Amino acid sequence: MKDLTLNELEILLAVFARAGVEDTVGDEGEGELLAQIKKAHAERQELESMDFDDCLGGACKL
Repeated sequence: MKDLTLNELEILLAVFARAGVEDTVGDEGEGELLAQIKKAHAERQELESMDFDDCLGGACKL
């Protein structure tokens, strides 16, 4: 499966917000999916904010 881009994840979060869906823990269906999308969004944001130029020459570990 293709990973979603940061923009695509933001669009999905906006759709869930307009639909009034909340990420309820233990909820089946929409709430559980929203929680997964929020997690993927946070991970994608972190990944895209990293400056890999700082890691040249083994200066950092991923």
